[in-house]
Amino acid sequence: MSHDVLSRRTAVWVFVAFASAYFLSALLRAITATLSPTLTLEFGLQARDLGLLAGGYFLGFSLTQLPMGHWLDQHGPKKVVLSFLGVAVVGCLAFAWATDFGGLLLARVLIGVGVSACLMAPLTGYRRWLVLEKQQRANAWMQMTGAFGMLASTLPVQWLLPVIGWRWMFVGLALLIVLSMALMAWQVPKWRMAEPPAATRTPAKPVGILASYKQVWAHPYFRSLTPMGFFNYGGLIAMQTLWAGPWMIKVAGYTSLEAATGLFWINVCMLVTFWIWGLVTPMLYARGLNANKLMTYGVPLNFCVQIYIVLAGADAGALHWALFCISSSFVSLAQPAVGMAFPTALAGRALSAYNLVLFLGVFVVQWGMGLMIDGFKTAGWQEPQAFQCAMAVFFACCLVSYGYFLKHKSDS
Repeated sequence: MSHDVLSRRTAVWVFVAFASAYFLSALLRAITATLSPTLTLEFGLQARDLGLLAGGYFLGFSLTQLPMGHWLDQHGPKKVVLSFLGVAVVGCLAFAWATDFGGLLLARVLIGVGVSACLMAPLTGYRRWLVLEKQQRANAWMQMTGAFGMLASTLPVQWLLPVIGWRWMFVGLALLIVLSMALMAWQVPKWRMAEPPAATRTPAKPVGILASYKQVWAHPYFRSLTPMGFFNYGGLIAMQTLWAGPWMIKVAGYTSLEAATGLFWINVCMLVTFWIWGLVTPMLYARGLNANKLMTYGVPLNFCVQIYIVLAGADAGALHWALFCISSSFVSLAQPAVGMAFPTALAGRALSAYNLVLFLGVFVVQWGMGLMIDGFKTAGWQEPQAFQCAMAVFFACCLVSYGYFLKHKSDS
């Protein structure tokens, strides 16, 4: 569909518009790691509460993925993302006004629902608006924008906390989302429905949302990547946006400021990592190193880092968590690869279905880590050892998922 490919200038503005929203969604995703000491103190939270609160965002995110993919293919990125972001504004204001844990959790779920189109909408648009070799680059640089957002959730939030308080931060974030919506309304083109080939053009029968995903669920390549998306990729986000912070405080003995500084540098590393992926991915693909090969050879590096973190305990600090995140980034190649494995008309549903797997994984890992930490403490383990045991269980899940990918990827 070459007639849909955007000019360079238009493509840049479209990218900036979408990136502004994704920046804010990533900031909101990761902010709980920095705010965890404050919220724990103010609301008396246990590890399981903290995990559920952080995971509430991803639960809200997951709830919308199937209908959203259907709507993206039907109505296009612009209309869908603007509708969803209105919910995010309400969620931010609700979080700012919350007076108990229940209010915080409900607001967090609303925020997750509201920003759930911020990556899938542009990826669906890029599938049509950018030439094939530019799609992996655009995805990597969207991820880099997300790393900027997570960067902003660390030291800047820690510095602003005593100045304006966390409640006014969320009011400010609501206003920034409104500005991002205005930019998208101005710059993002309208969506034209893809015309089926004349030979296959028949009156369409109404299809339910779940039924419309049948081709996606049945695809061997999609299935081969599902466990790694759930545990390995979901775990990367779960650790980066929550558990790396508490580990540095509870296990490695960092202060709140030191932990926020550690998170800042972790996110700097991820920003640089995704920038590099954006630069080198087209060249690697041209040399025959596709997503499958890169994940096959790259994911074991992450396992080496995980083993060190589990065994080192208090000696595993910000540097090792940065290495964990960098070495986990190989699994991010799966997302655009899934989109490119399907025809354009199914791209939105394929990407959203994979996003559902991914963010359900984040929710399960974030809350599951909290439950395991509390459970091991109840069983008599000291808190640092409880963290290590929970991390060991997570590692085992990642290892099994990678084995499943190796076994089934050749079927795709």
